[in-house]
Amino acid sequence: MNKYDGLARIILQNVGGKTNIVSVTHCITRLRFKLRDENLAKTDILKRTDGVVNVLKAGGLYQVVIGQQVPDVYDALVEAGHLEGLAEASVSTEGEKKSVMASFISLVTGVFVPILGMLCATGIIKGVLMALSFFHLIDPAGGTYIILYNGADALFYFLPVLIGYTASKKFGMSEITGIMLGLVMCAPAIVGLAPNAIAVAFGSAKAPLGTFLGMNYYTKLFGIPVIMPASGNYTSSVIPIILVIWFASFLEKRLKKIMPSSIKSFGVPLLVLLITVPLMFIIIGPVAAVVTDLIGKGAAFIFDKAAVVGGLFVGGFWQILVIFGLHWSLVPLMFINLANLKYDMVLTPYFAASFAQLAALIAVMIKTKDKQTRSIGIPAVISAIAGVTEPSIYGVTLPRRKPFIFSCIGGAVGGAIISATKSYSYISGGLGIFGIPGFIMTKEYADMYHVPLSMNGVAWSCIAILVSMAVTFALTMLFYKEPETGALSGSSSSSKTVSSGRESISVTVCSPLAGKVMNLSEVPDEAFSGGTLGKGCAVLPSKGEVRSPCDGVISVLPETSHAVGITSDTGADILIHVGMNTVELKGKGVTVNVKEGQKVKKGDLLISFDMDAIIKAGYSIVTPVIISNTDKFTDVAVEKEIGGTVDFGEDLLSASGN
Repeated sequence: MNKYDGLARIILQNVGGKTNIVSVTHCITRLRFKLRDENLAKTDILKRTDGVVNVLKAGGLYQVVIGQQVPDVYDALVEAGHLEGLAEASVSTEGEKKSVMASFISLVTGVFVPILGMLCATGIIKGVLMALSFFHLIDPAGGTYIILYNGADALFYFLPVLIGYTASKKFGMSEITGIMLGLVMCAPAIVGLAPNAIAVAFGSAKAPLGTFLGMNYYTKLFGIPVIMPASGNYTSSVIPIILVIWFASFLEKRLKKIMPSSIKSFGVPLLVLLITVPLMFIIIGPVAAVVTDLIGKGAAFIFDKAAVVGGLFVGGFWQILVIFGLHWSLVPLMFINLANLKYDMVLTPYFAASFAQLAALIAVMIKTKDKQTRSIGIPAVISAIAGVTEPSIYGVTLPRRKPFIFSCIGGAVGGAIISATKSYSYISGGLGIFGIPGFIMTKEYADMYHVPLSMNGVAWSCIAILVSMAVTFALTMLFYKEPETGALSGSSSSSKTVSSGRESISVTVCSPLAGKVMNLSEVPDEAFSGGTLGKGCAVLPSKGEVRSPCDGVISVLPETSHAVGITSDTGADILIHVGMNTVELKGKGVTVNVKEGQKVKKGDLLISFDMDAIIKAGYSIVTPVIISNTDKFTDVAVEKEIGGTVDFGEDLLSASGN
């Protein structure tokens, strides 16, 4: 059993259920839903759910921010909702209209998110090996270096193959056909048709057959010149394979409609390959190559002429882009630059932003006395060091506003330093401290541009990190004042207090059960989790008994015996609902020891229930304990620590009212 099963079921229910989900995937920290109708999603309930950091709507996606445990929650969600067919699916909603930007963000996330983890892993391996080689701790000509480095570099070299797979899932075509088209792009004989950029730089390139539209070509297909990218081949490329898969998916869907069933299994891929491969090298690839080359050169020109402005913008606005999921729009530029220019300058300034966020988080942790904030902040610090800042943003700095603004200022300063000193990243992959080796100049870059290997990028990136952190930390310590506990606007940390705005009297409700205390938002029933029936908490019982939480009168006792209501002598109406949907058991496994209208004392046995029988029947035994006349009270608070244990008779809820 996955420990996130409960959370997964709550999320599934509150995004509108399986029927409202078109597709679902995840990135490092968030679940990304494409919903048929976002109005059916219960955003407020999800935001109050323990385990959910925040909920966002951006890029045409409904995004539930979880944190670094998102892969486990995703697995539990797919299993709980039987979403295997919807996971990373690409089925379009009928009549759906999305903006160009929303469609672009959806495409980029669908293509890159599945390979992001491996991209980071291989980037770290390459970065460490380059550092060891630079300091002469490993021989770059030795077998160890060659095998490990190329083992990691294989992902980048064969990137069209991986994107062929992920793009095929996104466009809804055969993944095997998509992989095959990517393999064609990386086939050794095709790669060798034209000289690579390094050979051109050294003047050792073979003579072209001729020129076409001002560009050299080295071979022909059906007598038509084949124009290869500036890099010499399509390995490591991104845009060409995406366009190829888009065309192939269009072709495949139409062929399936007209192809006889008896030959469809091989006839469709046969025609897709025969038609797409020639077009890939004659039209689609060359056009994409020219466009991406212009984009790369344009970005290089902008950052060359206005490096500081570019660094200020990327470094300062990066975290804002992250909030809306729009940072993915810059990812293709990084791959274009790495493939064509052998370095990237567009995404590089963001590197300081994550450390600025870390500094803001540390400053808040120093200032705050709130235990809930500290419980969020400590793991968020570890996450931010590794380059994942969403837990810090949504859990700590953004609700406090000023620390978040100061981190943007610090990120802008650091980004400007990185761009002004021309500190480039030469490999893709690692985040946070694991991204530092990416600033080590590669031999490929040095050979192409005839420059000596250098560690200047590493030095300046570290300086940028320190400056951005110092600026952010100083601003936060000087100009931010920590509010009193519970005064934060929009904080994701749940407050135990619910206000209703009247004069207060004191009421204490003891626990009617023994077990684990849970937030009401964790209850897989919207009537309870949304607070519709009242405020309180839930208990996951460790013993099948319900005892009276106070002196009072039994006011509610349905025939199905699945719940009991008590009106306390102090005026609180307390409802105890044994399990979820247990009304369907019609009293089976439950023994009632009281009658409606009967007076009871605190600790009297009200109901006995067979926990194993209820669970075996397929029902949850999570039991809400709520004050149903909450509007009578100013405050209702949970006295026990959420996630902790409680025993019969211990204080569980307190309320004040008139």
